[in-house]
Amino acid sequence: MIQESLFDRPCKTETELLERYGGIALEKQIDFSDIIGHGKWNADVQRAEIVFNDNLIGSMQILGSFANEPQTWLWSWANQQSNLPDHILQEALYLKQYGEENGIELLTARSFDFSKEELHQVGLIASGLFDSSAYYLADYGSGLLVVTVKSEAIETNRKNTHLRVPAVFSQLISTYELDHRHAFSSYAILKGYTLVDNGNQLFASNGTDLLVATFDELGRLTHLNG
Repeated sequence: MIQESLFDRPCKTETELLERYGGIALEKQIDFSDIIGHGKWNADVQRAEIVFNDNLIGSMQILGSFANEPQTWLWSWANQQSNLPDHILQEALYLKQYGEENGIELLTARSFDFSKEELHQVGLIASGLFDSSAYYLADYGSGLLVVTVKSEAIETNRKNTHLRVPAVFSQLISTYELDHRHAFSSYAILKGYTLVDNGNQLFASNGTDLLVATFDELGRLTHLNG
C-alpha cells in the first residue's frame, strides 16, 4: 500500500510541487471558476478579505504580482512599496522559507521574468500546499495580483465526485510535463483514496469507488478508468 508517507519527503523542484499538489488544486480551481464566473472582485487588504460578485466573501493571502509591462513577477514579501501588512503575507513567506530550505529558486528569487500562463503554476502550488479553496488572478489594470482564497461558500459548492478524476487528471498532465505516476498518487491520496501498487497499475479506492490507473514502462499514463 502507498500511504501518506509519500508526503514525508520535501519537494526539491517546482515540478515536484506540481506533481504533489497540482491535481487536487486544479479540481478545486475548476469548481471555483464555475462558481464565480467572470464577475467583479474587490479586496480589503487590511482585513485580508476578497469579495466576488458583491456577495461571495473569502479570506485571502497575497502571493505576488505580475506586471504586464515588462512581464515580470514580484513576490509579495519583496514588494517594499506597497507596505502590505504581515498577516496577508504568511503563505508567501512560508513558500520563501520552503524554497530556501529545499533549493527551489522559483520560491526564493524576489523578482524574475514570467508569463501569464506561468502564474497558474504558482497558484496551483500554493493552493494545493495550503489547502485553499482556490487561487485567483485579480486583474488591476496594469497587472495581475495572485492570491489564494479560503471560503466556506466555495467549499460547500464543490463537486467532489469520484467520476471527475479522469477528466481533471487528463487536463493536468496535458498542461504540464509531470511524472504521471507521482502526480496521480498524490492527487488520489489528497482526495482520500487508499492506493495499492500492482506493478504497472495503481488501484485507488475510497471504500465505495475504485479507480484503476495503468502506466507504460516510462511511467506515462495509458488508461484511467473509474
